[in-house]
Amino acid sequence: MRFSIIIPTFENFNYLRITINSVIKNSKYDHEILVHVNSGNDETIDFLKKKNIKFSYSEYNLGLCTSTNIASKKATTDYILYSHDDMYFCPGWDITLKNEILNLNHNLYYLSSSMIEQNSGHIQFDCGDSFHNFNEDKLLKNYKSLKYFDYQGSHWAPHLIHKKIWNDIGGFSEEFNPGIGSDPDLNMKLWKRGVRIFKGLSNFKVYHFGSISLRKKSNLKINKGNKTFLKKWGITPVFFTKYYLRGGKFINNKIKSIPFDGPLKKPEKSLSFLIEKIICKLKYLKLMIFK
Repeated sequence: MRFSIIIPTFENFNYLRITINSVIKNSKYDHEILVHVNSGNDETIDFLKKKNIKFSYSEYNLGLCTSTNIASKKATTDYILYSHDDMYFCPGWDITLKNEILNLNHNLYYLSSSMIEQNSGHIQFDCGDSFHNFNEDKLLKNYKSLKYFDYQGSHWAPHLIHKKIWNDIGGFSEEFNPGIGSDPDLNMKLWKRGVRIFKGLSNFKVYHFGSISLRKKSNLKINKGNKTFLKKWGITPVFFTKYYLRGGKFINNKIKSIPFDGPLKKPEKSLSFLIEKIICKLKYLKLMIFK
């Protein structure tokens, strides 16, 4: 089973190289890697050509959403796997996804990884905070013993979606460029499409350096993703994640999730749900009045 791995990048060669090399080294299958290069002012293009990896290119930073959508149009497999350009894919990741897909026997799903990070993520384990001190040997010796669980309400990259569903919802919404708020919006569109399995897989592990690329200076104005989401959907991303996805939240800088217990259902209209929904509506009215 082959996946189309979509990676937008912006002058982040040293991390992109780690990501791509990990996919090549640690995959059971020969996957299709598709990169969109936003501004080729480093070694990225030469590296991709040497590796015979397909890529698209823009002279300036188009933003995460547009870049991913452009690259995804080149996909030739049935599966779109979106990844940041600062992630290391641990061995067994693609076998785990394949087995999950075969067990589901339908294409209404959103599947993603368990993130290993130095000081955050689902699993906290220090293998370095940059390409300078990344300890690959330490990670490969220990990743199997880093226990987690299949968790509910995944809404983080890397994530895998069937290409038909990806095309049905139009990929990422480009009003969220350069990318802030794009993940919960994508999940909301999937929810509207009928997806109820938002599942993080314990054995699909990646080491994440911490959104290195998103902290770069950009020619794009930073989008206020929470406001864009609220204006579009009438609720906040926090409300959607909490009550619809039942997703994890950060506590003491670590993601706290609940174990996966089956397809999601419509949220129960508890007192807290109703109160927080009223608060969302008041925020929406304020936004529309004073926009």
